[in-house]
Amino acid sequence: MVVNPGLQGSITSLKSVFQSITPESCPSIYNFHLHTVYSDGQMRPEALVQQAVSYGLKGLAITDHHTVAGYQAARRWLDRWSLQSAGEHLEPYLWSGVEITAQLLGTEVHILGYGFDLEHSAIKPYLYGQSPVGEASKAVQVIQALQEAGGLAVLAHPARYKLGPADLIPAAVRLGIDGVEAYYCYGNIDPWQSSPDQTQRILELSQAYGLLTSCGTDSHGLSILKRI
Repeated sequence: MVVNPGLQGSITSLKSVFQSITPESCPSIYNFHLHTVYSDGQMRPEALVQQAVSYGLKGLAITDHHTVAGYQAARRWLDRWSLQSAGEHLEPYLWSGVEITAQLLGTEVHILGYGFDLEHSAIKPYLYGQSPVGEASKAVQVIQALQEAGGLAVLAHPARYKLGPADLIPAAVRLGIDGVEAYYCYGNIDPWQSSPDQTQRILELSQAYGLLTSCGTDSHGLSILKRI
């Protein structure tokens, strides 16, 4: 794997965060599943990261579908804000992110990517705003592309698909997946809360296979604190 050496510290810190995630981590401390107007969300990335600052988040990732344009816009806003605030306020860590549609056991799933090098040739085919087709849509190809670009691959909301976590997670493990989105609000309740039954099943599987665990609101609306 040949990646930007500067990404290694970022990935190390991200793994550490994922290892420390609890049901209380999201959405007030971390949020690793967010969408903007650059895919199917309603929020401008600048407004999204501004909310993250105002709520005091420690870290987040914008995971638009098949594009990093929202992440790049948020990165520019955060860099300007950081200069203007001159260290007066705590800056949340913004990791690169994306959500990619893939095929796993004949089922359409979503794979979240984090901390990858945006310029790496392996990931570029997945950042053109379109779902991959053919060989490129296979989960193994998506996972390998993210990892070759120096990132982590995480199976999004494992209890939302035609097949359940007991089938999909072991299959993803065989393909080298790094983690699962363990904390997710399947009932879309307000305020956001990780669904206890699904969370327990997914945590048991993640622990059995030694996977990292993430959390996210999967926000598509005008607030990063809920899904819609």
